[in-house]
Amino acid sequence: MTARVLVVDDVELNVKLLEAKLSSEYFQVIPAFNGPTALDLAEAELPDIILLDVMMPRMDGFEVCRRLKANPRTTDIPVVMVTALSDIADRLRGLEAGADDFLTKPVNDIALFARVRSLVRLKRMMEELRLREEICGRFGNPEESGEHAEAITGAHILLVEQQGFGASRIAETLSPLAQSVRQVGSGDEANATLDEAVELIILSLSMPDGDPLRLVSQWRASEPFRQLPILLLADEGELPRLAKGLDLGANDYLIRPVDRNELLARVRSQVRRKRLQDRLRENYRRSLSLALTDELTGLYNRRYVVAHLEELVARVNNDGAADTSLMMFDVDHFKQVNDKFGHPGGDDALRQLADRALRGVRSIDLVARLGGEEFVVVMPETPLQAATMVAERLRKSVAGEPFLMHGTGDSVQVTISIGVAVAQSGDTVDALLQRADDALYQAKNSGRNKVVAQDGAVMPPPLAVAS
Repeated sequence: MTARVLVVDDVELNVKLLEAKLSSEYFQVIPAFNGPTALDLAEAELPDIILLDVMMPRMDGFEVCRRLKANPRTTDIPVVMVTALSDIADRLRGLEAGADDFLTKPVNDIALFARVRSLVRLKRMMEELRLREEICGRFGNPEESGEHAEAITGAHILLVEQQGFGASRIAETLSPLAQSVRQVGSGDEANATLDEAVELIILSLSMPDGDPLRLVSQWRASEPFRQLPILLLADEGELPRLAKGLDLGANDYLIRPVDRNELLARVRSQVRRKRLQDRLRENYRRSLSLALTDELTGLYNRRYVVAHLEELVARVNNDGAADTSLMMFDVDHFKQVNDKFGHPGGDDALRQLADRALRGVRSIDLVARLGGEEFVVVMPETPLQAATMVAERLRKSVAGEPFLMHGTGDSVQVTISIGVAVAQSGDTVDALLQRADDALYQAKNSGRNKVVAQDGAVMPPPLAVAS
């Protein structure tokens, strides 16, 4: 995963050092050497994350952070304070200013890369939810949208920590925020206790039985808990495991001994994010209507996908955003399926095709039915080559297993042809759709059951002819 990182420090050597570290991991770095310049660059460039020095002349990092969070254009950009200060009061002051985390100089590479990747993942997920809510709002029912400032109370928290003074102190500290703190001492108890009412998991890395990081991996692979915030508790010497936990999808961490105010600030932040995320998802679901979805498959329809593409293509044109690719596919010889099984059988095949497409792409990709047997998949931040590989995987999954006709118990072999295109600077939605359609037409005319990209690449590659 790459990202655009704004690095702010009044010492040029510090900026150069962070730039070298981040560039080695293929991050794009935007340098700034004072607070006012950082504010201007943040608003103009909209980076994915900001690494912000605390001690700067003219305007310190705390003031820069407050102004970033007060600006609607930059409020959602994650801010990591980079400081030589270790005093807990300064850390708390940064959290109150809106900082998402701290890194202490000299910056540890493991913590740096893990924190950047973790916060960028969260930012992109929230951006996608906001985009979908905004598009749905255009077609009516925009109420309840947006973030509301609210006191965080009544939270439901699962604490995975051995019973003892530490666990009791954490539960007592959280009482102003929490309606319930369920304390368990093992991974098995955690899995048995976890349900959809839980808004935050606080997970200790010091468990005598089981591997806490495996729990993080399991929860991130489980659909009901994939977006559930996880706050790790660790000792000072567990930094590599902390970094691994963040890479696996944990959201935040605390180092023992746990400061009461920092614990409250971090828990409040994670619960607020969870509630915002839930609200965005609910508003998004509520806003969907028959005008935006296909009644047969439950997928989005042409009207919605065009509006979605307009936003993504505009980002490519205006902000130089990462590639947006489009996959267009339809069923080969679909008339034969209808002739053999009737229209109910054809409808059954289309529903199963929609299900396989949904299971074959990422959660941020958008699957839609344009009409008839024609479908599209919109893939943000995906270059053409990667999109072509995803398309080939989908083609194989469709061709590799017959479709079962539920009405008769018969099965039918179905294949699809796919065209893939990528949005280019100066593009329009119509031009992008046309390139994907042209590639699909080429796939049909060259034998069907294959993938053709706009650059002429074919999957699977044609068999070599012996000389």
